Amino acid sequence: MSTRGDDFDDFVRGSATRLLRTAVLLTGDRGAGEDLVQETYERLYVHWPRIRTGAPEAYARKTLTNLVANRWRTRLRRPSEVALSENHDQPQPDGSEGYVVRRDLLAALQELAPRQRAVIVLRYYDDLTEAQTAEALGCSIGTVKSQASRALDRLRLITEPALLEGLR
Repeated sequence: MSTRGDDFDDFVRGSATRLLRTAVLLTGDRGAGEDLVQETYERLYVHWPRIRTGAPEAYARKTLTNLVANRWRTRLRRPSEVALSENHDQPQPDGSEGYVVRRDLLAALQELAPRQRAVIVLRYYDDLTEAQTAEALGCSIGTVKSQASRALDRLRLITEPALLEGLR
């Protein structure tokens, strides 16, 4: 007979990479993403007997997006933080084209409003449907569509000049 710990451990092993990637894309910071995923798992563990028979991955994603939204709200109320240095937590280029594209995409995502960033990450990175994205964010499908459209327009504006500079 399996225990709560065994079932939960299996779930964590199967979902950790996906949740961490989503958290890093939503926050733009790996350390913050790791903290949020850890907090997500803490909250899931408490309710594990109730949610394990349902859709624990969807529950985890919803919990994660709520934690990220709470983090945004908290930051808006808190005075801005001073960076340790200009190079603190900045990615170091390794010369590969893929890394440069990834870095530029992460930077462009950080230029979006938090809700737009969440819609883009959930729709196009996590490959959720509009309905699943709306459920995860607690909004309507129409809101998901409009936020996705606005976010994609903004990303085109942000990334287009960088792409043109790379061609010169």
